[in-house]
Amino acid sequence: MALSKPTMSGIFDDGAIAQTTHAEGEIRYVGSREYGQVLVTKHPEGERLTPERSLTIARHSPGGFAVGYRGSGPAQLALAILLDYTDNASLARDHYQTFTDEVISQLEYGADGTWTITDADIEQALPDDVALPA
Repeated sequence: MALSKPTMSGIFDDGAIAQTTHAEGEIRYVGSREYGQVLVTKHPEGERLTPERSLTIARHSPGGFAVGYRGSGPAQLALAILLDYTDNASLARDHYQTFTDEVISQLEYGADGTWTITDADIEQALPDDVALPA
């Protein structure tokens, strides 16, 4: 599955800064690394996503999230994102392994040191018959 990329605008020359634009109302999970930990922020709210809530469903990685491979940290992140996005523990539990394989394990940090998952990426990875939040 190819992850959607943000639309970039701006002039690219020495010293110029590109500006990332997103669709209004779009939900995004943006990850970065700080002191060896993967930090995830949900936008547009700016809330930090933590493993705590997802750990009540499955305890893959109490120490935190990871991306870019198939393992316990990526599985915990996949579960946390699906649980947060859908607010449905059963749905998250049923689909997080596939979401880990198809999305989280494929993530790479960009030149700006972040990665982004959009609501469209999440919905594309879930089966068509899954009822998602309005």
